[in-house]
Amino acid sequence: MVFNFVFMLEELTKEECSRSLLPVRDALDVINGKWKLHIIASLLHGDKRFKDLQRDINNITAKMLSQELKSLEQHELVVRTVYDSSPVIVEYSLSEYGKTLKKLLGALREWGTEHRKRMMITTKELV
Repeated sequence: MVFNFVFMLEELTKEECSRSLLPVRDALDVINGKWKLHIIASLLHGDKRFKDLQRDINNITAKMLSQELKSLEQHELVVRTVYDSSPVIVEYSLSEYGKTLKKLLGALREWGTEHRKRMMITTKELV
């Protein structure tokens, strides 16, 4: 499917190509930043409380985690559930829509693994 997309882009005019890349830009805008993919990956393993997420994701501050969770909620990728208990329990989970990112994360991981290998080979050749 990726090959069809790339082949299709080669046959489009410059304007058509730019328009067809808009959805890619939109997707990258939603998952951009240092932490969002970490949060999504953590939630793929199950629902988490705020402190659990913070423990899962090394070096993320509470303020940053809160901001990123709000952004992911606005994009309907994460669901925040408040349980009426004493003390109040707040839990985060991926929405069904958020779970659709699993395939994308797998593809990014595969590409990243190959890219890392390629860069290590290139670096060794330069030394």
